[in-house]
Amino acid sequence: MANRLKERYVKEITPSLMEKFHYTSVMQTPKIAKIVLNMGVGDAVSNAKNLDNAVDELRLIAGQQPLITKAKKSIATFRLREGMSIGAKVTLRGDRMYDFLDKLINVSLPRVRDFRGVSKNSFDGRGNYTLGIKEQLIFPEIDYDKVDRVRGLDVVIVTTAKTDEEARELLTQVGMPFSK
Repeated sequence: MANRLKERYVKEITPSLMEKFHYTSVMQTPKIAKIVLNMGVGDAVSNAKNLDNAVDELRLIAGQQPLITKAKKSIATFRLREGMSIGAKVTLRGDRMYDFLDKLINVSLPRVRDFRGVSKNSFDGRGNYTLGIKEQLIFPEIDYDKVDRVRGLDVVIVTTAKTDEEARELLTQVGMPFSK
């Protein structure tokens, strides 16, 4: 089964971007390279069970096994030692990436309370977009009754765009609901 977002990218978005930015080749058009989901679990220092729950939730959201991230430095005030497990991340590429982006834009973001669109200013200057999600409950895979605590996660959308303007146009055409 072909992905509808990927199909739309090839048939509609690429020609429209070529026309707007006057590209000479299809290969110049920016595309989404990968999406990285990152969940920091700071309370895993005191209770390792919290990290296991976060990993399970991230696996449900992303549809693939997360990688456990470890602390690079020791920070005494947080009772954190180098090498302790403090988070989880997943890198999505290909069809899974398009499936996740489709689900994020059309199902999850509209479920956010008082949602007025995502910030236009979260670009990094090189065409990548970062989005913070305050609670994992907006994803349909997460069972509300099984959640022990509300956790947030970061969604980083990495594009091949050279400028923020190109990336913003790409994400707008994909359907990202930017605030007015």
